[in-house]
Order: sequence, then structure tokens, then C-alpha cells
Amino acid sequence: MADVSSDDVERATFAFNIYDTEGGGNLDAFFLGDLLRALGLNPTQGLIEKLGGTKKKGEKTFTFEEFLPIFSQARKDKDNGVYEDFIECLKLYDKAENGLMVGAELSHILLSLGER
Repeated sequence: MADVSSDDVERATFAFNIYDTEGGGNLDAFFLGDLLRALGLNPTQGLIEKLGGTKKKGEKTFTFEEFLPIFSQARKDKDNGVYEDFIECLKLYDKAENGLMVGAELSHILLSLGER
């Protein structure tokens, strides 16, 4: 893959082997989202399903060669939030502008907002 550096391939290989629980060179599609998150991405459930992830274990598997294009495509996704995006969002709740927010508001945000 031209858009995946050799360092990224090495990191992806390492993470893939961790999630290859059977040791046969295959990843259960159920763990696709976990693997992408372990590689520093923040995919939505919708994106994971679009890329071939499943909701049940044992339905589908990927080899590493099949996973690399999926990894590449997930990296290109523009809906991925980055660290700075989350900090900006949390600053909305910092009323005193001192880097702190009310714990109840944080709890509300985490429990009620986000992907459904």
C-alpha cells in the first residue's frame, strides 16, 4: 500500500498479531473496531460495519493482506475526531475557563451524547 508507511505496516502487523487470538493469521471481524482503535484511529460503529466488521464473533475473518486496505481506508475517513476536537468540545463546558468542569456535566456528556 503506497499510502501506508513501513512503520505503520509494522505497527499494524504487531497489533494484528495480538488480536489474532487463534494464531492462524486471521482476525475475527468482530475485533476490527478494537484493532483500529489500538492503532490510534477512532472509527464509528457505522464505519466499522461498512469496512466489514461484524457484531458477532465467528461470522467473518480477515487475513493481514485483507486488513491493510481496510486500515488504509479507515485512516482516510474524515469523520475521525482528533484529540484537539475533543478538547475543544470539552472547553464548552468549562464555565470558569480554568480547565475544570463539573463532574455531573461530564457524566451527562458521556452517557447521553455520541454515537447511537
